[in-house]
Amino acid sequence: MGSISAAPGTTVLFSNLRRDSLYNRRHENLSVVSSSQPSLMPKQRWLYVPETRLLKREILKLDFITRAADSTSSSPSVASGDRTLIPDDEFTLAKISFGVIGLGLGVSLLSYGFGAYFNILPGSEWSAIMLTYGFPLAIIGMALKYAELKPVPCLSYSDAVKLRESCATPILMQVRNDVTRYRYGDEQHLEEALKRIFQYGLGGGIPRRSAPILQLIREEVLTDGRYCLVLVFEAKALTLSDFEKRQGKFTSFFGPDITAEVGKGESENLYEVRLISNLSTNSVSSTS
Repeated sequence: MGSISAAPGTTVLFSNLRRDSLYNRRHENLSVVSSSQPSLMPKQRWLYVPETRLLKREILKLDFITRAADSTSSSPSVASGDRTLIPDDEFTLAKISFGVIGLGLGVSLLSYGFGAYFNILPGSEWSAIMLTYGFPLAIIGMALKYAELKPVPCLSYSDAVKLRESCATPILMQVRNDVTRYRYGDEQHLEEALKRIFQYGLGGGIPRRSAPILQLIREEVLTDGRYCLVLVFEAKALTLSDFEKRQGKFTSFFGPDITAEVGKGESENLYEVRLISNLSTNSVSSTS
C-alpha cells in the first residue's frame, strides 16, 4: 500500500496490484480519503444467503419463465395486441397438493398424540384416537407426495384469455387443465400423448429415456387472430427434425380443428409445439 499527495489535506490511497492478464477489476477504483474531514461514506452491510439446491432451482425456474415471456413477445407470428400477463390464480382443489395436506395433518396428529400420551400435552384421553388416525394419514400423505407430479407454469396473455372460451377447442381446454394441476402416479405430463406420438421402444420411435419433458405452456394469439396453445418441451436427446417429422401426429392426436406447428425454443434443448385452433368466434356462434 502506497500513497501520493493530490492536494493539501488529501491523500490518495492505492494498491500495488500486479499488471497482468488476471487483473481484478474490483481493485481498479482508488479511494480518496480526506485527512481534515471524517469520512462520510456509510458502511455497507452485506447479507450472505447460502445458495441451496432449492433456491437455485427456483432461480432457474423464474429465469426460464422470464426468457419464455420475452421470446414470445418478440415472435413475428404473435399478434402485438394486449400483451399483459394474466396470473393463473384461480382456486381449484386440483391445484392443492393432497400429499402435503395428508402428510402435514398426519404428522401433527402423531406429534400431539405422543405428547398427550406421555402427559406432556393436555388431552391424554384423545391420544389413542390421534395416534390411530395420524399414522395412516402420514403414510398416505408420504405415498401421495412420492407419486406427485407438480403442475407446469402457464403464461396466459390477456388477449388470449379473452378468446379462450370462444375459440379454444375442448381438447385444448382439457390439456390446459390437466397440465396445470397436481397429478398422481404419472411419470410426466401428457404421458399417453407423447407415448403414441413418439412410439417409445417401437420401430421408428425413440427410447423412453429420451422422451421430451413438458416444462411450460403458453396461451397467445397469432397475427391472424387465432387462439394458440404453445407446449414447451425439454428434450436433450432429440433434435428439431425429430419433432418436425411428427408434426402431423401432433395435429391428428390433439384434433379436430387443430393445426400443429413445431419450432425451436429459446434455449438449446427447448422445442415448442404450437397447437393452433381453427375455430373462430363466427363459427362458434353459428354452431350454437
